[in-house]
Amino acid sequence: MNWRQIYLVLKREYLTRVKSKGFIWATVLVPVGFAAFIGIGVFISIWESDVALQIGVQDETGQVIRLLEQVNEQRYIDYSDIDSDSLRVLVQQDAITGFILITEENISGGKNPELIHSGSGGMEFILSVESDFRQVLREEKLRRADVSEEIQRIYDARISLDTRRLTREGEEQDDDTFFLSIVGFILGIIIFISIFSYGGYITRGVIEEKTNRIVEVIASSVKPIELLTGKMAGVGLLAITQFGVWILAFFGLSAIAGPAALHFMGSSSSPMGAEMAASEAEIPAFLNLPTLEVSLIVYFIIFFILGYLLYSSLFAAVGSAADSETDTQQLMLPITAPIMIAYFIMFHAWRNPDSTLSVIGSLVPFFSPILMVTRIAITEVPFWQIGLSIILMILTFAATMWISSKIYKVGILSYGSTATFKDLLRWIKQS
Repeated sequence: MNWRQIYLVLKREYLTRVKSKGFIWATVLVPVGFAAFIGIGVFISIWESDVALQIGVQDETGQVIRLLEQVNEQRYIDYSDIDSDSLRVLVQQDAITGFILITEENISGGKNPELIHSGSGGMEFILSVESDFRQVLREEKLRRADVSEEIQRIYDARISLDTRRLTREGEEQDDDTFFLSIVGFILGIIIFISIFSYGGYITRGVIEEKTNRIVEVIASSVKPIELLTGKMAGVGLLAITQFGVWILAFFGLSAIAGPAALHFMGSSSSPMGAEMAASEAEIPAFLNLPTLEVSLIVYFIIFFILGYLLYSSLFAAVGSAADSETDTQQLMLPITAPIMIAYFIMFHAWRNPDSTLSVIGSLVPFFSPILMVTRIAITEVPFWQIGLSIILMILTFAATMWISSKIYKVGILSYGSTATFKDLLRWIKQS
């Protein structure tokens, strides 16, 4: 194998694609889109409603409205001296959002209050009103039962757990299980999408070279295995470049987004903004996310590279066996099926990272890139499982590379019709 020839193919493949408008736009738009997504989310979360949502309350008990006004005096208006028909007219005229009749039966009889509304408040508003009424009716029931305020506070107190994570080395760490579960899921999705995206790059590249007959010129001076290796390495370097830009952009945008979010939240006059401004000590905890361990990033890179190499060789083989992208569909099933299976198992591994299915699945070479990274992020995976998974992936890559090179050698110079699986087996045997 001539490494200089491989380098030339790699250089051509990389420079051709890295200068393309599609690659540049994708590299720029992903971090910009991410920043816009986060920014819009923060903006919406602190956006004040410009609609006055008011609930008229007919309180026959004379006690509930007092408690409701303590909860939100702008939302709940005392309309006890107005009949229900008049309140219906007010709702139809959009003077109020809705009304509720409170009777003794709602307190002593256990009957649920009924909210008559126009629907303009939306689901969040209804849930908020329901929560308010649940709170005040409970307070009134406890008051009537002569329950002391101290017991009421005990009754209202929410018990939570302060969790700590114990490592295999016996060290206690902050428990970031929720955050790491989200990270593991996202990393699995990234590898899933990346395998399809960069594998598609290779397939389309091979087909384009076949269609333009460029491959005939290249094949006259470069061996098929060298051409295949250089093409895979070039697209792989392209992927690393793109990920590198995205990672740098992510950290840069995170550094800017934190102070910006604090500024908007602190300056907002919305309830959320006011609460944040009044409790500055809690704002950093709201925005500061736990740091990722370097080992997780290293393992992500290792499994991404191995997964890319394993699948890209198969994508290249499929591209060499077809004359158009449409023709590749019938040959893609053996490649896409393992990726999709790994994708579905990932949801199970996300919830149960140490289950038998998750452990065995993460050791299967075609599933490992997605499942093992997900497990490593969420739980403490034994090193022997990680090492075994890497070794099995390397051995499987060697096998798929050997098979793909034989198909590629014959396929890149075959024209006229798309090969069948029977043809692929014949090419493997004869080359």
